[in-house]
Amino acid sequence: MDRKSFLKTSVIGGTAFGFTGLVNEGLAVSPKESPSRPSGLRITDIRGATLASIYDFPIIKIYTNQGITGLGEVRDAGWIAQALMLKPYLVGKDPLDIEPILASIRHLTGPGRYAGGYCAVDIALMDLAGKALGVPCWKLLGNKVRDKVEIYADCPTVLKSENLKLMIKRRFDMGLKHYKIDLTPPLIRDIPGAYINNLPTQKGLEIWGQHVLDARGIIGYKVKLGADHFGNMTVESGIELGNFMADPKYDLAYIEDVIHFTKYNAVNLNRQITAGSKTPTLNGEDIFSLENFKPWIENNTISIIHPDLLTSGGMIETKKIADYAYQYGIPTMMHCASSPIGMMANVHTAATIKEFISLECHTIEMPWVDDLVTGIPKPIIKDGVIPVPDTPGLGIEFEDEVAEKYLREARYLKYNPGLFNPTPEFDTPMTMMEAKQKGIIGDYHQTGGPWWHYSDDGVYANQTGSN
Repeated sequence: MDRKSFLKTSVIGGTAFGFTGLVNEGLAVSPKESPSRPSGLRITDIRGATLASIYDFPIIKIYTNQGITGLGEVRDAGWIAQALMLKPYLVGKDPLDIEPILASIRHLTGPGRYAGGYCAVDIALMDLAGKALGVPCWKLLGNKVRDKVEIYADCPTVLKSENLKLMIKRRFDMGLKHYKIDLTPPLIRDIPGAYINNLPTQKGLEIWGQHVLDARGIIGYKVKLGADHFGNMTVESGIELGNFMADPKYDLAYIEDVIHFTKYNAVNLNRQITAGSKTPTLNGEDIFSLENFKPWIENNTISIIHPDLLTSGGMIETKKIADYAYQYGIPTMMHCASSPIGMMANVHTAATIKEFISLECHTIEMPWVDDLVTGIPKPIIKDGVIPVPDTPGLGIEFEDEVAEKYLREARYLKYNPGLFNPTPEFDTPMTMMEAKQKGIIGDYHQTGGPWWHYSDDGVYANQTGSN
């Protein structure tokens, strides 16, 4: 038996829902072929709502003729129209025919936020299929290998030591065991001799090191701490950074996106950094698809892959990516700055990933986020983990009345979907170029205005700011 055949047949298989036992070949369960599926199920509509957050939450619902709905989410601060413009490819289709539907919209994707619509539809179809069959989403992906998913807390950029300590303390009190802080150019840019030619000097590294020590002073050394947002780096400065931060007094678990994937020759440059750095490397939050992850995995370009499920291709594609990385001995972490919809899509997917470390949470400064959904224990994150639901679909129901309180004001949006209002303007197919010309999708983040959160100084209010 050849290796490929062995990998296909050695997966534990066999369920009443049509388990295929394939590696890197999509769903483990075929919803369309399940004997328990409802007959005559068809998609009737897709609608959205954009909630105000640090990076806004563009939420979608896919509706059917039998009252079953699927929840999905576009990438944080993305463009809700990326999903709504897919309406002509969805209406009238059997929502349980998931992979053919996704194949029909795959050409309307791209890296970063451009994959947001595709990923939102993937999540919504998975949620819908799970509800229709009465099984949790993780069962559609394969075998559950963990009952809870560890969370890592993102700690956004703060320039004052006392504010960093305050932010870290709030997260530490939640029982989290994984953290990430920003080591940004603004921390060192205006200090003489710390930042030359847009790169950190030894003095700059020492200032960044003090920022790490400030965090370590709160969380200690029994938990993991990573770092991100270094600005424009080179191979040489990346290796120097990694070796400097490997000192036991800093003990960084990883350095993230040292050179962004969009940079020229990024695979080769990051491979050199990974080979030369004593600190592990992490990358991939803006990469779409297994095909685009393969060079990073096959060339040992990074120590840990870091897909964002709302960009990498949704639940199905991200599982493929993680399985492929596992075959090369590379573990997975997941980037996530979403609402509980995106979070639970990540949780179900992570439950099936063999070598998984932790999932990011970017909403800790927004306690109202837990109120957006019901069906799972609250608080959603307890003792640093999220339990994996065994209830149908994502295991959650969305609370429209709560969401209405936190809608992003229309004046900050290029397209205002309201609260799941009808979308007749998307009945006719349009290309991505046409959508860009209309101004309803764009190249990067779409966000702005205030949202309810804790400020750097620990004040909870509807305000703008970094957290």
